[in-house]
Amino acid sequence: MKTKIILNPNAGQGHGAKVLPEIERHLHALGVPYDLVQTTAPHQADKLAVQAVAEGYTRVVAAGGDGTANEVVNGLMAARAAGHTPVLGVLPVGSGNDLAFALGIPTDIAAACARLRDGSPRRIDIGKVTVDGVPRFFDNGVGIGFDGEVVVDLAQGRTLSGFLMYLWSVFRVLFKGRWPLEMEIAIDGNRFRPPVTPITVANGSRAGGGFLLTPAARLDDGALDICYADGLSKLGVLNLLPRTINGSHVRQKSVTVTTGTNIEITVPDGAPAHIDGEVLCERGRHFKIEILKHQLTVWA
Repeated sequence: MKTKIILNPNAGQGHGAKVLPEIERHLHALGVPYDLVQTTAPHQADKLAVQAVAEGYTRVVAAGGDGTANEVVNGLMAARAAGHTPVLGVLPVGSGNDLAFALGIPTDIAAACARLRDGSPRRIDIGKVTVDGVPRFFDNGVGIGFDGEVVVDLAQGRTLSGFLMYLWSVFRVLFKGRWPLEMEIAIDGNRFRPPVTPITVANGSRAGGGFLLTPAARLDDGALDICYADGLSKLGVLNLLPRTINGSHVRQKSVTVTTGTNIEITVPDGAPAHIDGEVLCERGRHFKIEILKHQLTVWA
């Protein structure tokens, strides 16, 4: 399989650059042929993925975190719309690595490289979110409100790495956030208006490198899992937070978990949102989210 690796050297606070020699050493020892290109600017991996497919590469590997994977997925979906059938590979060297978690790909570099040789293809669903008329694909999830604000906070300056980085921003946002938010939510046509602190629409089970917000979600079940909490106080969020690490929050009365294929969320005052752990918008008002069943092949 002709393979192009797109590596983000800045992933995981520079971890991508540090592990590049290790990746190359393991792939050489495993006998996995590949070509590699490094990103040099944000929002470049999607263009490099489109270019790789045009050059005849049949497998494009995102070596980075969830943001890098999201960009590569968007590039591969553009290539698919042009009639190609590329395969996505993942080398998780970022901070969250939630897509790799959902796919069962280990974060150990040697084991992840071996998966590129010993794995197999599988079809997964892809989400599509359109915010105020602007569409983008996602592989893992979209968060609106509290967790969107967490990612916006992260983007302002990351001094930690991994799960601790997300957890630190959670506490920062907890004490300065402007929620709950008034929303109108429609799930497969069923409309309601709850005051919401966070709402997550997910294809995968984990977010933020360690929060099992939608523990029952699966990448290939043809549905999106939706989890939201009523308008919680700061004390209510503090009580709920540790439960999100093992997924037990879904048993709390303040939490609703359901599934759907078409979701519309309207926030009159606007809300921050993330897509696969990266900033999607800082004040989005109308979100249309849908699932595209089995639209991408991944190597896992």
